[in-house]
Amino acid sequence: MPASEEPDDDALYVLTAVVLTPAQFPSVLGDDYPEACTLGLEPYEAGYGLVMGQDGDGARWTVVTDDASLVACAVAAWDCGMEYDLAIDERTVVVSLPGWPLAVAVAAPGVPAPHDPEPGPEGGEAATSPLAPPDTERWGPAQRRLGADEIALQWALWREQVDSDVTFVSPGEKPHGGVRRVLEEARGYLDAPPPLGRVRSAFASGDARTLRADGPGWSLVARTDDIAFVLMDDAPGEVLPVGRGPELPSLLTALDRLAARPG
Repeated sequence: MPASEEPDDDALYVLTAVVLTPAQFPSVLGDDYPEACTLGLEPYEAGYGLVMGQDGDGARWTVVTDDASLVACAVAAWDCGMEYDLAIDERTVVVSLPGWPLAVAVAAPGVPAPHDPEPGPEGGEAATSPLAPPDTERWGPAQRRLGADEIALQWALWREQVDSDVTFVSPGEKPHGGVRRVLEEARGYLDAPPPLGRVRSAFASGDARTLRADGPGWSLVARTDDIAFVLMDDAPGEVLPVGRGPELPSLLTALDRLAARPG
């Protein structure tokens, strides 16, 4: 199914797109890259682009291309408010999947409202169950990861809410048991490297990096030159700060060395 700006029965009207690589993928889909690829894709290290749109009948489709760099260019242009005609070479199309794996708030003009395709014949494109966005209405892994995304994007706002001299643990106190477990599991990644994308590093400012680590039931967001925040499935809605203290700086530095980074 080719991508096109002018939809007809066999074309795709592109609405949005995302990159799916070890260093950059929609966190809502999983704690790591292989988990995010459970749309039915092999965790190909070079990654994919997911192009979401509607066909001429209004049906939702996700076209997967192995030209991740093309999709990255389109997303960067759109983020800057620029127009970019995302035209996918059919030779790079891996598969066309019914449905959308993420929530899309817009719809194509001039076609019926978004809906899942009718089931196709056995072995056809729409024979599989349509993709659907993860449930983010209730606290759980998907919402926890989205919360960590928000902290990474709005770091300055969250940082303002924490004392500048916050330490890992005040004298005479014990750290939150869940936070201690998270830090121990994150430190375990140094001895047993986790799946691709479980730890990711992105540009922050100056020489600092924004570090993101996830694990079973937890997410950690940090700046390598600052503190960290922890979110856990078993602490609904809580954002727990972790001061630098004597051990956090070395942990963050070590995690950053093994983190996946955007190309």
